[in-house]
Amino acid sequence: MDSRTPPRTAPRAASRTAEAYIVEAVRTPVGRRGGGLSGVHPADLGAHVLTALMERSGVDPAAVEDVVLGCVDTVGPQAGDVARTCWLAAGLPEEVPGVTVDRQCGSSQQAVHFAAQAVLSGTADLVVAGGVQSMSQIPIGYAMTAGQALGFETPFTGSKGWRARYGEQEVSQFRGAEMIAEHWGVSREEMEAFACESHRRAVRAIDTGRFTRETAPLEGVEHDEGPRRDTSPERMAGLRPLVQGGRLTAALASQISDGAAALLIASEEAVRVHGLRPRARVHHLSARGEDPIRMLSAPIPATAHALGKAGMAIGDVDVVEINEAFAPVVLAWLKETGADPARVNPNGGAIALGHPLGATGARLMTTLLHELERTGGRYGLQTMCEGGGQANVTVIERL
Repeated sequence: MDSRTPPRTAPRAASRTAEAYIVEAVRTPVGRRGGGLSGVHPADLGAHVLTALMERSGVDPAAVEDVVLGCVDTVGPQAGDVARTCWLAAGLPEEVPGVTVDRQCGSSQQAVHFAAQAVLSGTADLVVAGGVQSMSQIPIGYAMTAGQALGFETPFTGSKGWRARYGEQEVSQFRGAEMIAEHWGVSREEMEAFACESHRRAVRAIDTGRFTRETAPLEGVEHDEGPRRDTSPERMAGLRPLVQGGRLTAALASQISDGAAALLIASEEAVRVHGLRPRARVHHLSARGEDPIRMLSAPIPATAHALGKAGMAIGDVDVVEINEAFAPVVLAWLKETGADPARVNPNGGAIALGHPLGATGARLMTTLLHELERTGGRYGLQTMCEGGGQANVTVIERL
């Protein structure tokens, strides 16, 4: 080599600020089982929010580098990488890929995490994250029951390693919720009061237009179909327990629902190049696991872990969205964290609004962002219980 020739070096990556911004978020109204969205194909349900997301953001869809959607029970119309199918069903560019994530109820919250991590790592600048679920068409646990009908073992009974560790214990969300209610001393009356408040808050949010900006009506459905105006503790008291001798009833559990939601996550570079307005930044993201038999209590240690990593206290959080899979999940979390109940699910939760499994994480994040903007709050925290005894936690900062 000539001494005057400079040594060859690897190309240097462009410098970038290690931030992941939320620039847009939108959701469908949440439909009841058998309701106004029940006949919509999951690909079209997801396509609807993807189209709305692109239109509202003003971004060239071809600039998107990946589409990450959560979905549970990816069989039938939800099979075949539904994230990719939704994008194509929306008529969006073929060169943009898609991938489907299953972390059970936290699937689309995990999709947001994966999108943010791609941006934070510098390997992507624009990523769509969200989720889709049609529980009217694909009932909860359908993939497992279909497998059993074909003669396959369940994931738990068929594994020697699982049985060696956990024996023959029943793995059920209903059992897990009952275990939480018993362990934290949550009474049925306490849960019924909480459930009634969830409906009251959701009805108030609808009537005052709090959800208007975040929703994209579909098939004539303009508002969430789940909230009940005529519910009361007296009516709930007459319901039979889900498990004989237990405390939980259908009124204390999340509603079976249909819906979709999507967010656009952008880097500092993407914000500059596309002239975007960041609405929030991802301040922290993490996930933790706990007892898979009790299953639903992981948001408690996961929140403690997240706040510790972020250097925050629960009092620093202005708005919390924690999924109301069952009333005792939230009530036990409140007892352990000492959070102000007025700041937790201020517009109701899944008991009233519904829980379209794979879409709920993105729905909660969309609602959290809009509520921070409505109230002028700075920090929002989202968490939810998940199958396998897991929980995701995301902290965002409104900008």
